[in-house]
Amino acid sequence: MALFKLSINNRAYSADVAEDTPLLWVLRDNLGLVGTKYGCGIAQCGACTVHLDGKAVRSCVLPVSSVGKAKVTTIEGLSEKGDHPVQKAWDEVDVAQCGYCQAGQIMTAAALLKEKPKPTDEEIVAGMSGNICRCGTYHRIREAVKVAATKTN
Repeated sequence: MALFKLSINNRAYSADVAEDTPLLWVLRDNLGLVGTKYGCGIAQCGACTVHLDGKAVRSCVLPVSSVGKAKVTTIEGLSEKGDHPVQKAWDEVDVAQCGYCQAGQIMTAAALLKEKPKPTDEEIVAGMSGNICRCGTYHRIREAVKVAATKTN
């Protein structure tokens, strides 16, 4: 076990865990930040997506030891009041059905829009392609990303 000091959602946290513990389990089991979901455990579905210094990463395969001094943002930290442009667009378009994948979808979309503020349809499809929605709401996800792009600077 080792003590890891982490910056998550602009707050300082400490976790006494094995260095190979995936960040997902540190977030959920050690720190009580349960918005990030477990989906597949092999970085293939995107349910566990968080931001590491603003870039979308899969927390289920990211060892906590590799986080270092990077800033982690989870769905809980995307906005204080749930009013990030992507979150607002998700509500406006009524994206979610079961909702399980939505935290990962939203985090991926937010990172995509940070990198490409006005993405084309093709860029949205490519940027979101690594996230699986078992309910098949891909058309609404694409529409919500387009709506969010009109709400960001």
